[in-house]
Amino acid sequence: MSDSRIEGYARGLFEIARAEGTIDEVEDELFRFARSYESSDELRNALSDEQIPASKRQSIVEDLLGGKVTGTTTQLISMVVGSGRSRDLPAIVDKLVARASTAKNLEVAEVRTAVALTADQETRLAAALANATGKQVNLKVIVDPSVLGGIVATVGDTVIDGTVRTRIEQLKSRL
Repeated sequence: MSDSRIEGYARGLFEIARAEGTIDEVEDELFRFARSYESSDELRNALSDEQIPASKRQSIVEDLLGGKVTGTTTQLISMVVGSGRSRDLPAIVDKLVARASTAKNLEVAEVRTAVALTADQETRLAAALANATGKQVNLKVIVDPSVLGGIVATVGDTVIDGTVRTRIEQLKSRL
């Protein structure tokens, strides 16, 4: 899909969530769903298969998310899936997250870790990233088992790689 169409969907989803007063929660839920969508071939195939009627794909979304996220999030994802734009869902959500962060004068900080972080760890990490980059951040944590230990943080064009793998590679090159 063209960038203008992705931007249009993101703007529409953002305005709906903002009008309902749930933008922070919906933004976070959409972000998490988009990352799950990207990492699951089975989910991606089920939601983007044009052979499956749109109503069936929408019911998959509703069954999967019902009661676990806000009704707004379920409806927004269902709308995107029903309109045949499932493949573009991660790009749409990323644009929405960027739009929401800009509205709050924040920079998106995408952090990949091997394990989930506690609320205290997330708070300290956000403060450390803000200090390191000079920007206030909207922290988005992705649990990624391929990160063996440590974190990889991306804030705008800045990548901070504090993973165990990178540290080992740095040690190897020094030796």
